[in-house]
Amino acid sequence: MSSYYPRTKDLTRTRKSLTDSPPSSPSPTDKNFRHDRLSRLDSSGTESTTDKSLGRTSSYTRRETRLERLNRQEQDATTKDYKKMYEDALYENEKLKSRLQDSKQELAKIRSQLERVTQRHDRISERSSVLESEKREKQALEKRVSDMEEELKVLTELKSDNQRLKDENGALIRVISKLSK
Repeated sequence: MSSYYPRTKDLTRTRKSLTDSPPSSPSPTDKNFRHDRLSRLDSSGTESTTDKSLGRTSSYTRRETRLERLNRQEQDATTKDYKKMYEDALYENEKLKSRLQDSKQELAKIRSQLERVTQRHDRISERSSVLESEKREKQALEKRVSDMEEELKVLTELKSDNQRLKDENGALIRVISKLSK
């Protein structure tokens, strides 16, 4: 417990409460003094009317009432401190809950954005795979068309050769028929 007198360089003696002092065995005079003191106090802890009327207020009684008052002030201060600490803790909890809620909402938003991006990427990759297959098909068709064009050129040449051969054959048949006559 703190001292009741301020400690200075000149004054090194401090007062302590009874709880701060080491336990000692009570002497017979201390027992009598306590008995006298207790007999002077009534049940409420104040001096009896005879002591008040005689003006006999012991310094010990004044000290006890002063200690009780200080203890009550300290208890009030600690309960106020506890109440303030409780209110601070509640306020901090509310702040943390709101931050947690905001973080959860942000996480949900980011997850949905990630899902959309993933779906879009899947669609793009599907499109690219479709585009690649379409490109392959187109290249195959172009190759087939160019092959057919080549075959068509060969076919037209063959037709023209065939027509020429038919004409020659017809001319030869006429020549042979004229010679055989």
